[in-house]
Amino acid sequence: MQDINAFREEVRGWLDENCPASMRTPMQADEYPGGGRKANYVNPDTQTWLERCAERGFTVPTWPKEYGGAGLTKDEHQVLRNEMGRINARPPLLGMGLSMIGPALLEYGTDAQKEEHLPKIARGEIWWCQGYSEPGSGSDLASLRTAAVEDGDDFIVNGQKIWTSGANHADWMFCLVRTDFDAPKHEGISFVLFDMTTPGVTVKPIKLISGLSPFCETFLDNVRVPKANLVYELNKGWTVGKRLLQHERSMIGGIGGGQKTTTLEEYAQQYIGVDESGKIADASLRGQILAHRMNDRAFGLTTRRSVEESATGNAPGATSSMFKYYGTEQNIGKYDLLLAVMGTQSVGWSGDGFAQEELDTTRAWLRSKANSIEGGTSEVQLNIIAKRVLGLPE
Repeated sequence: MQDINAFREEVRGWLDENCPASMRTPMQADEYPGGGRKANYVNPDTQTWLERCAERGFTVPTWPKEYGGAGLTKDEHQVLRNEMGRINARPPLLGMGLSMIGPALLEYGTDAQKEEHLPKIARGEIWWCQGYSEPGSGSDLASLRTAAVEDGDDFIVNGQKIWTSGANHADWMFCLVRTDFDAPKHEGISFVLFDMTTPGVTVKPIKLISGLSPFCETFLDNVRVPKANLVYELNKGWTVGKRLLQHERSMIGGIGGGQKTTTLEEYAQQYIGVDESGKIADASLRGQILAHRMNDRAFGLTTRRSVEESATGNAPGATSSMFKYYGTEQNIGKYDLLLAVMGTQSVGWSGDGFAQEELDTTRAWLRSKANSIEGGTSEVQLNIIAKRVLGLPE
């Protein structure tokens, strides 16, 4: 215990000295710390915070030091999380490199793949995107048709991916391709990596109802991918793909747990006002906000307990579907409540009658509707929970 206490004091001192003041405020949309070759840091502190944490290994605290991590134990990692929360520090780095392909490579990658990609992920040098969904293969992902044909030391890849998050910003893609069309659909799939600057890769952003374009179509026309970029085994990509989906669902589920719910309360005080006792004036909305706050807190504690009960480095299992389902429901519910609190100020799209924060909240509410689809629909998650967690008969 003394060692953990000493570690806590060390981390606390380091954070106090190295975390810039602006990195202790709510994150702005244009200050997303995704890194990558195309990074444009609107706030210089975003880059400073990333570089300082990367040097210390705090962008990927539990990864081995040889790959850019800090090699922290489970208890040390929890201390770091707590201390960053104490000062409201922003994450120094976000993205699929940390939450998805990095953990998958740690488990399934070759030594050469780990040495090439993991340190770059830890330093925020590469932005990754995911090539999974296709126009005819969404929830039934295993029916994908993008083909990879062997040609000497390479694969020649042809096909189309859709809903490719951040592809217009990404440097590399991890991608599921079909390498055996005669095998059952869950077999004959391989998992490959390629640079987005490879000839034949074309990206077209998709404009959403929110007015933003976080998703893209990605066209692959005779894209040459070295066989050295095959992860795990030929025709065994579904194994890697399923594990990576569990990491993705854990990441998406995190948007709903342990959030700072003062935003809801502050909005209510601003738009509804308080009564003589200082409580939110609308009793019905006050009760809904309180219920959301209690559920958020309970969910945050549940996810924390799950982490603490698992061995360090264990990959997520079927319970990731529980976190994904409930976390997205919490996030959707939060934005529904925000709009209820804001009233008519929540229906603006442009104009002087609306503050920028109000317009951003409206767009965020529209964006939140995709939470129940991305990373596997809520219906898919409920099926997984029923079969693999509750053990119900099919």
